Amino acid sequence: MILKTKSPQNAKSAQAIAGQKQEHNVAFFLRRAYKDNPEVLVINDFKFSFNDETAQIDHLIVYPYGFILLESKSIKGHVKVNKQQEWTRSYSKQWSGMPSPIKQVELQQALLKQLLNHHRLDVLGKMFGIKQGFSGRCWDHLCVVSSDAIIDRKSMPKAVSEKLVKSEFLVEKLQKIMKLRNKIIRVVNVYDTRPYFNKEELDSIGSFLINQHLDTTAEPSIVPQAAPKLAQPIAKPVVTRPQPIEQASVVEATTMIRVALQCKHCGESTNYTPMYGKFGYYIKCNQCTKNTPMKQACPQCKNKQTRVQKSQETYTLNCQECSFSQQIV
Repeated sequence: MILKTKSPQNAKSAQAIAGQKQEHNVAFFLRRAYKDNPEVLVINDFKFSFNDETAQIDHLIVYPYGFILLESKSIKGHVKVNKQQEWTRSYSKQWSGMPSPIKQVELQQALLKQLLNHHRLDVLGKMFGIKQGFSGRCWDHLCVVSSDAIIDRKSMPKAVSEKLVKSEFLVEKLQKIMKLRNKIIRVVNVYDTRPYFNKEELDSIGSFLINQHLDTTAEPSIVPQAAPKLAQPIAKPVVTRPQPIEQASVVEATTMIRVALQCKHCGESTNYTPMYGKFGYYIKCNQCTKNTPMKQACPQCKNKQTRVQKSQETYTLNCQECSFSQQIV
């Protein structure tokens, strides 16, 4: 199941265009293989932040046993990796070094694991009184290169070679890693001892991750400003109009507007518990025990295209229309 498609980008350089083409190519193979499979959740171009760090994952796969991160690389010539796992590539018969995409995706994986473990109770809850986590699940990562790349696997370390795959063989490689046994429909393989997510947990993880995505493609709306006026005599009243005060109110709007939460059923505004569920963040009223979504219309422009994000114990309402952002109280 495809939870998020590849985000559109305005690539200009030849290298950026080639990289974008490779990512679209990988997204194509993933869509063909898993668009109708409820056991495999695919998130393309996933960008998130945690603990003041930001990461961008080209393709993220969530399945009943764990997670697979894919780093797409457009490599048209030869690629070699020495025993120290240092990468080199050829372009127009010229060899040059390149950053290791394996090391890059390992950093992304570490941050994603920290994010999920921090929110594990929100996403997974408890089972038999035991706090569930994500560290014990299956975590894999691959580098997917162009199908016309020439890979020198003879001199390449085995650990690197196993994580390097061409686009056309990607799905076959994923099937070997996932080894799906239809856990969701409860057909259990007694020889498979891997811990797994049930259908409800898998859906909760997918919803949580989509809610964490940082959409950088939406450009903030530009408020048209009046053309500058010609200089006027000082005696004219137009010069003395309190226009700077009006502009200051616009600049300070985000600091003056506060987003308050209250139960939509009984009106309680202090005695509630923040929680996370299938449809995002919400508050559970401790008075009437009913739920109220944290997501609401933007207080500044009244647009409903908003998103709630959590950083540690802080919840923030972000508007995709006017870029308003404010802590929820």
